[in-house]
Amino acid sequence: MALILTFLGKGGSGRSTCAIATAKKLSAQGQRVLLVTEDAGPAFGLLLGRDVTATPEQVAPNLWAVQLQFAKLLEQNWGQLKKLEAQYLRDPFFKAVYGQELSLLPGMDQALTLNALREYDACSDYDVVVHDGTGDQASLRMWGMPAGIDWYFRRFKQVFQASQFSKAVMPFVQPVAGAVLSTGGLPGDWFEQPQVAQSTNLVTQGMAAIKDPMRVRAYLVSSGDPVAIATARYLWGAAQQIEMTVAGVLLNRGTNGEPFAPLPVHPLPQADDWSPLIEALPDYTAIPSVPAPVEIELSTKTVRLFLPSFDKKQIQLTQYGPEVTIEAGDQRRNLKLPDALQGLSVTGAKFQSDYLILSFG
Repeated sequence: MALILTFLGKGGSGRSTCAIATAKKLSAQGQRVLLVTEDAGPAFGLLLGRDVTATPEQVAPNLWAVQLQFAKLLEQNWGQLKKLEAQYLRDPFFKAVYGQELSLLPGMDQALTLNALREYDACSDYDVVVHDGTGDQASLRMWGMPAGIDWYFRRFKQVFQASQFSKAVMPFVQPVAGAVLSTGGLPGDWFEQPQVAQSTNLVTQGMAAIKDPMRVRAYLVSSGDPVAIATARYLWGAAQQIEMTVAGVLLNRGTNGEPFAPLPVHPLPQADDWSPLIEALPDYTAIPSVPAPVEIELSTKTVRLFLPSFDKKQIQLTQYGPEVTIEAGDQRRNLKLPDALQGLSVTGAKFQSDYLILSFG
């Protein structure tokens, strides 16, 4: 498993420069580093000073770089899907559709990026993966994808299993499944079958990685421009909604770090070479000392959610189902409560010092 570092901020604030400098710093320290960019154009290669291809290539000692090309990734993943289809279905119906024919639909690039990062992390060839992505709200939706998939699966599984429809169709599912599936059908609960469990395990692992600051970590990048500062602050708050650790701020062009307290602030110098910039970067090997996105106190039946950059007017709280839904800005989150709080209703909510504090009873 690798440490994955990513950068959030307004376009033009220096995210790609920070990603490259970070990769150079860590590789010089002896870490095996993979630098991954989503920039499909030539700009990233010019900034790096080396051509970057769709296959990881070594560009310096301990440093590899790769440019994600989504048409190729879609083709590769389609091939893997067809192999699974052939494994589980007696008569695969996607066999006549070829990956070279497929075009990208909106949102596919995010899913392909997340899967590529997962595969690079799982291959054990790298100690650190430095991700140069879009660094915006779409990027955060990508990182929040495992939690979103988990919620859809758990919620609709619960609704389906409790429905009269489920009880009515299940007697007919077994013979149909036996005729279609090469495994001979789905005995028992089809949600517990190995092929389903394999997918849910990947989702669970992804959620755990996002919440672990020694596995996945983000840094804000901002200049002194008020729009860049406001954008970085908004992304900071939105990242807390997916429980991603924002470990610090990389500040360009002389701005101060007051809007980002209590995050550690790292002013970046303007220089013509990489050395001063690399020296100004944080110690990425240290455990971050920043507020946790969620704090749960069972003795007082309270939950504290760290939501910087938002105020109470921007936060909406609902509890329609077994979980509490928190909407902040354009980010919606379903908070899964610990067993001790399951079944309890929210009895109080207040916003204080960047924290949403919920009481249950």
